This record gives sequence, C-alpha cells and structure tokens, in this order.
Amino acid sequence: MRHFKKISCLLAMASIALWSISGFAAEIVIGFSGPLSGPAGEYGLDCVSGIEMAIKEINAAGGVMADGQKYTFRLEKIDDKASFFLAQANARKLLEKNALAIFVPVFSSAIPMLKMNQEECGEFIVMGYTSSHKATKIKNDLFVLFAPLFLAEAQVFAEQAWEKGWRKVAMVVTQGAYGDEWRETFKTYWETLGGAITADKPANYYTRTDFVGPLTAAIASNPDGILIGGPTGTTALVIEQARKMGYKGGFMIVDQAKMDGIAQLLDGTKLMENSMGVTTMAGIPAPATNTFIKRYQAAYQRMANTESALHYSGMHLLAKAIATAETQDNVYAVRAAFPKALPLLADQHILEMHSISNGGLVHVGTGIQQVKEGKFQKADVLLWWTNKPEEIANVNKITKYTAPMKPYKLKISTLD
Repeated sequence: MRHFKKISCLLAMASIALWSISGFAAEIVIGFSGPLSGPAGEYGLDCVSGIEMAIKEINAAGGVMADGQKYTFRLEKIDDKASFFLAQANARKLLEKNALAIFVPVFSSAIPMLKMNQEECGEFIVMGYTSSHKATKIKNDLFVLFAPLFLAEAQVFAEQAWEKGWRKVAMVVTQGAYGDEWRETFKTYWETLGGAITADKPANYYTRTDFVGPLTAAIASNPDGILIGGPTGTTALVIEQARKMGYKGGFMIVDQAKMDGIAQLLDGTKLMENSMGVTTMAGIPAPATNTFIKRYQAAYQRMANTESALHYSGMHLLAKAIATAETQDNVYAVRAAFPKALPLLADQHILEMHSISNGGLVHVGTGIQQVKEGKFQKADVLLWWTNKPEEIANVNKITKYTAPMKPYKLKISTLD
C-alpha cells in the first residue's frame, strides 16, 4: 500500500485493504525487472537471487514493523531480457501489483522507470544497479544507486599499470554504452599520466565467441597490457584466446567480469597472470564472507559473486529504511530514511555500505585485486567517496572489515 492523493488511489487502497482483511498476511511487494534469459540471463539471476535470499531471511525473522503492524515481503520478478521497452512494460505490471520499489540491474532499463516513478498515484523507488557515473547525474527523488562506481577502478588500473612500468595499453572492451564509457574514462586518465593507447578494438561480448580479429590487432600493437571485459564467460574466452595467440602481457579486467568466475572457467589462474580486476568474493576482508558464500551456494547451486552480494545488501538496506521510516505507505518517507538506515557493516554484510549522497548514490568501497605468480593477492578496499579526514577516521572506526579501508583520492570525477 502506498501514499495516494487522488480519490481513485484511495479506492485502490480500500480494495487492497479488504483483500488483506480476508486472512492474508500484510505484504510489501518488491519488484525486479532484469534479464533472466538470453545472453545476460546469468547476470540477472545473480542479482535477483541476492534479493530473494535477503527477503527469505527478513521474512523468517518476522519481517518489518511499519504503519503500526508487521509486514513481510513478496518478490515479484519479471524477465525484461535487458530490453528498454520490456522494462517499461514490466514497471507498469509491477505497479499494478502495488510494488513499493523495483530493482533494475541494467541502467538502460532503469531510464524509462526514472521518467515514470514520480507520477502521482504511481510513485515507487527505483533501486538501480550500475557502476556508470552517468547515473549520478540523474535528478530523481526516488532513486537509489547501490553499486560502486567504476571511476575508482579505472583510475587504480591506470596508476597501478604505470607503477608496473606499462606505457602502452590496447583496449578490447565490450561494445555498447557501458563499454564506451569505460574505454573513454580509462583512455582519458591514462593519457594524462603520459600513457599511450595503441589499439582500440571494441567487440560484442554478448554475441561472439571468436575474438581473434580484435585481439590480433591489439597484440600487433605490442602493448604492455590490454583492457578487456564484458560478461564473465566471454571475458574468460578473450584471455584464453589471447594466451593461445602468444600474448604474454597483463590484463585489466573491467568490473562487469568477475575474476573468480573467470578462474573457475579457465581451471585456475595460470592464464590470468599479471591481471587486475575487482576483488573476488573470497578476497573481501569481511567476517561474513565465508558464511554468505556457503549459504548462497547451498540455496542456488551457483557461485556467489559481488552482484548477488550487493543485491542482498541492497534489499536489507531497503527493509531497514522502511523500518526506520516506520511506514511503507509513503515512498518519499522511505527514501528519506535511507541515510538513517546506514551503515550496513561487514559482520553481517560482505560489502559494507556507509552513507548515501544527496543524489542517491550509496557509498560502497571498491575492492581491487591482482593475480601474481598464479595466485590472487590480498585485496585492497578503497574508500574513495570522501577526502575529509574526520569522515575517513569515522569509517575506519566503525568498519567491521578485518583490514582498514584505504583512503583513495578520486581524480577522475567529482561527486556530490
């Protein structure tokens, strides 16, 4: 149920109230519109499974208190095949089911929802998941973005590559808006350091399995390292094919691809030597890591990754905001309660969430890990969203990570 202003909305509330009185438990509907089939289907399943796991835990613990009574959650998930048009239609369907919030793990699919989620009588919170910094430019009072931005990762890649002595980098990154943004961001910062881009050969990681063409051009430019990535499975193919072609340099793997998943597909880290990317699940220095991995794998018979972990925490954050607002009837009050619902710490959540910007960006540390001598090295978790000494000190005072977060000055872009 939600806060409606028009008579038609009040009538809708009345019909729902009568339905609830008939003996059913009070429920809050949480929507999910994302790819559950097709090339991006595995990604969508990781995301929605994290949400589902959190909902089961919250409901088992008794739900949340709001508007003077207990509520449990019901997840309604609809496949949008990563389609802009299907996502918009799905949002309408989920609103008919009275969804309070809709999780959307593909940014292009979130765009139509952000144009409709503040319509009178149809308000809902968009729980967005993208590392694109362009999402932070959107002004929407009911938007929450709970993924770490890739800006810090791109900057770290460039700086660590420079420290390794790399001066020439080629790029074979997935096509599309996300890949274009990654390439542009990395290229701009790399060149400010004095580095050169020797080849830029984007490839469709969703439709092809043979990357010999773009890799031939990239390797022929004699780079020290190659920026690669898209979905995990095809990123593993790129690494395998590059090594078979005789490439012995390093890889910088964009955040969409997960290094633990790549290692599983390649039967180990041998081919990944001298690579860097977002931290593996096992590399996250959180007390809750091993427990989460075991419970997730037991429940879903699939490898846990940062997508599932962040959606799990994102759902817990939403539930905590509802409880903090003491209402599920007014979505604006729920959204306003997010700052008070934070932080979520690593004794219960693998990737900590510390604060939220004015524009709705939840501050999550960026974990970076390298492969050296055939082994994953110790991960660094970077505190990148503030340079204020008092805020940095407070974060490291309350964190439950087993190692302090490392303060990191973000130079690529300024956030609110």
